[in-house]
Amino acid sequence: MSGRVASGLLISALVAACKTAAPTVQKATPAEPVILTLGNKGFTTDDFFQSYTKNQISGDSAQRTDLKGYLDLYTNLKLKVLAAEQEGRDTTESFREEIETYRKQLAQSYLTDKALVEQLSEEAYQRMQEEVNASHILIAVAEDALPADTLAAFQTVQGLRERLLKGEDFAALARQYSKDPTVVQNSGSLGYFSAFQTVYPFETAAYTTPVGNVSQPVRSRSGYHLIKVNDRRSSRGKIQVAHIMVRISPSADEAGQTAAKARIDEIYNRLQKGGAFDGLAREFSDDAQSKSNGGLLPTFATGQMVPTFEDAAFGLSTPGSYSKPIKTNYGWHILKLVERKPLEPYTELAPALRQKVVTDSRADLIRQATVQRLQKEYSVKPNESVLKAALAKADSSLLQGKWNYQQPLEASLDGKTLVSVNNQPATVNQFFAYVRQKQQPRTAGSAPGVVMQRLFDRFVGDQLIAVEEANLENKYTEFRALLNEIRDGVLLSQMMEQNVWEKSMADSLGQRQYYEQNKQKYGFPERAFATVVVASNDDMLQQARQTLASSPYQLRRSAPEIVYARNKTTLDTKQKEALYDILVTMVRNPEYVIEVSGSREASEKDTVSAGRIRSVVSYLMSNGVSVLRIIEKDHGAFRPGSKAGAKDAADQRRITFQYFSTAKKDVEKVLNAKNANAVTITEGVFAEGTNPHLDSVEWKPGTTILHPDNKSVLVIINRVEKPRLKTFDEARGAVINDYQAFLEKQWLAQLKQRFPVQINEDEMRKLIK
Repeated sequence: MSGRVASGLLISALVAACKTAAPTVQKATPAEPVILTLGNKGFTTDDFFQSYTKNQISGDSAQRTDLKGYLDLYTNLKLKVLAAEQEGRDTTESFREEIETYRKQLAQSYLTDKALVEQLSEEAYQRMQEEVNASHILIAVAEDALPADTLAAFQTVQGLRERLLKGEDFAALARQYSKDPTVVQNSGSLGYFSAFQTVYPFETAAYTTPVGNVSQPVRSRSGYHLIKVNDRRSSRGKIQVAHIMVRISPSADEAGQTAAKARIDEIYNRLQKGGAFDGLAREFSDDAQSKSNGGLLPTFATGQMVPTFEDAAFGLSTPGSYSKPIKTNYGWHILKLVERKPLEPYTELAPALRQKVVTDSRADLIRQATVQRLQKEYSVKPNESVLKAALAKADSSLLQGKWNYQQPLEASLDGKTLVSVNNQPATVNQFFAYVRQKQQPRTAGSAPGVVMQRLFDRFVGDQLIAVEEANLENKYTEFRALLNEIRDGVLLSQMMEQNVWEKSMADSLGQRQYYEQNKQKYGFPERAFATVVVASNDDMLQQARQTLASSPYQLRRSAPEIVYARNKTTLDTKQKEALYDILVTMVRNPEYVIEVSGSREASEKDTVSAGRIRSVVSYLMSNGVSVLRIIEKDHGAFRPGSKAGAKDAADQRRITFQYFSTAKKDVEKVLNAKNANAVTITEGVFAEGTNPHLDSVEWKPGTTILHPDNKSVLVIINRVEKPRLKTFDEARGAVINDYQAFLEKQWLAQLKQRFPVQINEDEMRKLIK
């Protein structure tokens, strides 16, 4: 393992050890005992043992060592860090920026309520197992409305709820009162939806209200909602489909509508007659984004497509089946089912769910919980008279996101403390700058004073979080230790790059010299160049042996043939569509070779069969298949195995295809297509002890069949190479690794002269006990 990799593992282990610990109270304590002194700098027993313990718990088990062994590693690390500090690397701007980036990343886990995030993630997963069908009525009121306006909206929505509870029709009231712009089309119905598809308060009400009931008023940024739950069903999971779309312009007249319907019907007829869906999508679909991909759309779940499209997609049950033409507001579609996916287990979805939870509307709830916790830990003291004067500076420009303030401020506000957070003053000037930065246009009905108050509350919350973030090293010993270790790791990497890694890679003369002085270290043992085939029985082994007898290997895999009309040699559109599947197969399998076999009727010209082959080969080559991957076989008028009789003349006017491969692994895939793991083919260069089947036969060129453990095994040894030294080129990777270790050893010897090492043996004995 190179020094670069080892250092990377050390840093990774340190980061992996991060976890939020309980706050510690700092008390005056006597000087801690020192276990290691480098030059004039001492390192405490406690710091060393914490580092050792963390390495044992979090590190790669292969890298663990005993206390004495770890003290050597710890000493070497600290020597390199001291050298970096002496060079001033820890004072550069780039270093400070890098450490600050790491610090902010680490701080997030201490600033976020992880228990709440996990609770919300688990709740979301439970909700994702069910889909809710609901309708709603929206009584609009701005998020930043005056209290009187908010109260009026609440009273209106309460009155509507009472009418609904008395039996009035929900849809009728929605059409009359709801301010949702889609109510004209849907009478308030939202169809089915699941978690994360609406704002969190709305989602919660929908999932907690019984079917047939109407929720209590729900506040969102748009106003107050009444939600009626119409139905619930189990999650349908996710689905992937491809589609062919014929677009209909919103302004299309009756003739345009008729033409679009005729066009989709024609495409559907071609599908029913055996046309390839992918090819028809590429040729006819009006969806520019998906047509080049055969109409394939991203995977989606309920609530992510228009209902008509979703219902048609989820109505398909068999992969490869396709729907009749359906119409949406975009046009006509034909859908083909590609794959259905059930809801994944929570363990798989959890990371993505946690990320969603902290970025969607739930983030407000998480922030609020954090701020409330910090308000209990740190004092918040607003200067009421100054605050009142500052909030009064709000005007209508704030609602447009264009508010500003004249500088310098008037004497009663300029530089005055607006609020103290943990005894740290924040001035009016800071708050006004914050407002100017954070302001954004507000919806109609917002009140400048309410917006200003909301921004002040946000400002205080940010101040609390900033105080907490700045205090993390004092509150959490784990955070402080981890940050110090990352700091050391960054300095270590910089020094290793300069003194070992970069030097070893660039010094080709030094590499060569090291190789010449140590070439006996770099050798090949006796090696066999062989293929080992392990089969479930003799029949499978015989199939594999026959296939591997000559290369390229015939895969017993073919593609649909192409039949030409009499005397024709050019490809028509349908034939090109059939060849597209061959193109896909050749792209996905770079080791494949395709055999193209052609023939003709006896009554056709001699050149016809060659012309048919040439048209197919030209098409394949023009689409990226190398001529080196194509085998041409012209049977003329005498195709082997052809049927006799005039009625079977078409049997002669065809091109057939057979796949071959230059890779033995492709043979393995084909043989395992029907019976998984029936055959395993391993090819390579083997040393003694690397393959038990090879070890059980005499190492000489030849073929041997074995039957160990009820298996059928074929061992093919092509040649055996005697032990020999590696050339420099063959050994170069190992030489560079060893040369790095050599350079590092030299460098450490120099550092130990600069920073003499003293170990407190008494402290070491205490730890060992």
